[in-house]
Amino acid sequence: MTVRPATVADTEACVGLIRQLFALEADFEFDAPRVRRGLALLTADGDSHVVLVADCEGDVVGMVTLQTVISTAEGGLSVWLEDLIVDAAVRRAGVGSRLLTAAEEWALSRGAQRIQLVADAGNLPALAFYAERGWATTSLVVRRRVVE
Repeated sequence: MTVRPATVADTEACVGLIRQLFALEADFEFDAPRVRRGLALLTADGDSHVVLVADCEGDVVGMVTLQTVISTAEGGLSVWLEDLIVDAAVRRAGVGSRLLTAAEEWALSRGAQRIQLVADAGNLPALAFYAERGWATTSLVVRRRVVE
């Protein structure tokens, strides 16, 4: 298995993975056209964002998206980690750990001083996965507002 940046050819595999992710998250309803638009933006050329995929002999079996932001608390770059998902058929085989390591390396290579993520409060396996890998829970609360 290798972890590499996604290409346009990986879009449908990533859409399928995000469908699995959104089935685990109470706040999001799967909308394939929206997901495709988001993936198109994230796979476009640029140094501030990336989709990394876990490729197992030509099959995309996992993914993670990363985007840089500027943090006043850190006085520099921070990275938002989103959409970390491993295909249900291959979970608990180390794919998520490999994706997380690659994500951390990507963030460090851009000079980020912090990586942050949001996970569904009811997704206990995901919360345990992050805790086992040294990710701290914060006292911050995420709020969102859709603006259309």
